[in-house]
Amino acid sequence: MALINTLRNKMGKVVVGLVAVAILSFILADLLGPNSFLMGNDNDVGEIAGETISLQEFQNEVQERENSYILNLGRTASESEKPTLRQQAWELLITKYAFTKEYQQVGVAVTGDELWDMMQGKNISPGIKQSFTNPETGEFDRQQFMQFLQQLPSMPTDAQVRWELFKNELKPGRERLKYENLMLLSTNVTSEEGKREYNAQTDVAELKYLYIPYYSVNDSLVSVTDSELEAYLDDNSERYKVDHTRSLKYISFPVQPSEEDSAFVKQEMLDLREEFKSVNDDSVFASVNTDGLSFFGKYNLGTLPLQLQSNVDNLTKGDVRGPYLEGSNYKLYKVTDIFEDTVDYARASHILIKGEDDEARQEARRILNEIRSGASFEDMAREYGTDGTAPKGGDLGWFETGKMVDEFNDAVFSATRTGLINNPVKTQFGYHIIRVDELKTNTAYKVAAIEREILPSDETQNVAYRKADEFANAVDDLESFDGRAASDTLSVIPAEKLGINDRRIGALGNARQVIQWLFKDASRGEVSDVFELDDQYVVAVMTRETEEGYQSLTAIKGELTVKVKNEKKGKIIIDKLAGMSGSLDEIATAYGEDANVYSSSDLKINSNSLPSVGFDPVAVGMAFSLESGGKSEAFASENGVLIVEMQNKTVAPEIADYATYITQLEQNRKNRTGYNITEAIKEFADIKDERYKYY
Repeated sequence: MALINTLRNKMGKVVVGLVAVAILSFILADLLGPNSFLMGNDNDVGEIAGETISLQEFQNEVQERENSYILNLGRTASESEKPTLRQQAWELLITKYAFTKEYQQVGVAVTGDELWDMMQGKNISPGIKQSFTNPETGEFDRQQFMQFLQQLPSMPTDAQVRWELFKNELKPGRERLKYENLMLLSTNVTSEEGKREYNAQTDVAELKYLYIPYYSVNDSLVSVTDSELEAYLDDNSERYKVDHTRSLKYISFPVQPSEEDSAFVKQEMLDLREEFKSVNDDSVFASVNTDGLSFFGKYNLGTLPLQLQSNVDNLTKGDVRGPYLEGSNYKLYKVTDIFEDTVDYARASHILIKGEDDEARQEARRILNEIRSGASFEDMAREYGTDGTAPKGGDLGWFETGKMVDEFNDAVFSATRTGLINNPVKTQFGYHIIRVDELKTNTAYKVAAIEREILPSDETQNVAYRKADEFANAVDDLESFDGRAASDTLSVIPAEKLGINDRRIGALGNARQVIQWLFKDASRGEVSDVFELDDQYVVAVMTRETEEGYQSLTAIKGELTVKVKNEKKGKIIIDKLAGMSGSLDEIATAYGEDANVYSSSDLKINSNSLPSVGFDPVAVGMAFSLESGGKSEAFASENGVLIVEMQNKTVAPEIADYATYITQLEQNRKNRTGYNITEAIKEFADIKDERYKYY
């Protein structure tokens, strides 16, 4: 839709620059293609559904995405936007090879007649309908669309290309829609499933349960052998299936402005200040010399920059104030005008007591009297205020007349002195205790501003680089990396389980070049060269690799040890409980202080947790397996051992029609159909993604 709208709005304009960019892009694509002398022999970027994807093919798809971007937005994609376009290109290749095979197997096809029907027949594409809707009638204007098609051959090249791109997307879009509709038609929910969902939402259990956490048993009481760990891993291998990942450690050498850099910028601003005083066109001078986006504006007392607010009593027209250091910037302000505005402003604080009855009025009067007797207004606001200003001591800040409800507005803007207003003010929200902090004023200011960011100089950057380079040259493996970092008191930051297409590493923003090194060139224990990332230099070392598939015992030994120990702890706890009887409270007393009894009065079977126990679907299932008055044996669960006692289970009565619940389940399944189809096809397409070698 956006594509055609753009086409219609711009179809009379020839964008020569954009065409040139597109041509240059195609030339670059050829230069970097598999037949180019600039590239090596291994020019494959992956495999999809048994089909090898060459770098050339992938680049062609990327180029189409970039050309489409240019035509639609009138500019080339930025470096931060290009990864998204590359991912779109990859997804299109997955559709081309993996999805198309599925379409063929089930007989999904879109004929030429059907495409004609989508563009000119009875079943017009929704995108075309929306783009050529008559604004007066709200209906699709077929005549307007036909005129567009007739004029298309004489339109500029960019308009024709835009239309071709749109047409090319019609067929795969309709194929996908047909395929998904087939899957949607296969969605079925039985009446028994509807009944089960009804019970899951409406059955309620009241229960007590004794809970003994695993951590109450000391680790020294259980030991675990490697054979036990291997047996546990064999039984639970699907839980430990992982993608291909690598891990690293890195040290950041930040490039931060020095005192000399700050002094340099300050001197620049002092020099500008003298010019600023004498220029006549203040806003133009500010716009030319500022690094900031806001260089001229109208202000009142409440919105003036803080540095000017604190000096408001002695501001005069033509004053130039600063430079002030604000964060990492120096700022200059010039007051270009002081005048009387048509709008009044005031500042006030309040304490709102909700309610319009006599009780609320009396409470407001009581608080007002306490403040008059010396109580802190701010403290009383935090204690008794009932709106969002309470945490701020009731402070409303500056506001203009007409922004508050009439009663409140009149009380503040008619005040002749600052301080408490004599009586609580009643509004539709309740009773307000009001303190006028600043009387109304209509004084306004026009201010021009120049802002300069303190940036590191070349020398500062060189110093940081030399530190990073010296470190990188002094170490050659993981052991020396850690040792040198410790001796130099440098902070080592681990980054675990990084994916092959990741772009971020912890706090490092665009760290794609580090990821590329990690997967393309690095080996375990290898130290990188120095990477330049935005405002820092980084040196990294690869620590380990996890291949796609099932994790090894070595990689997850610590995690498995906890699991197996908990199994053994559970047996110890259950064995100790075996000789105890009586009520849950009596059993807890007999067991000791590690056993506690809790209760829940509104547990539902679709819940996954128990209060004070946490996530524990096994325990919830066990509870609902009991009848009213029943009590379970001690059983090991997610976080510890429990004994559950069902005090009362209210089972919802059967109803004649479960259609509402059947519809809910059907809709939920249909909502997930598109995503599930995509994930299933991708899983069985055996996709091998090696784009990291080039991007």
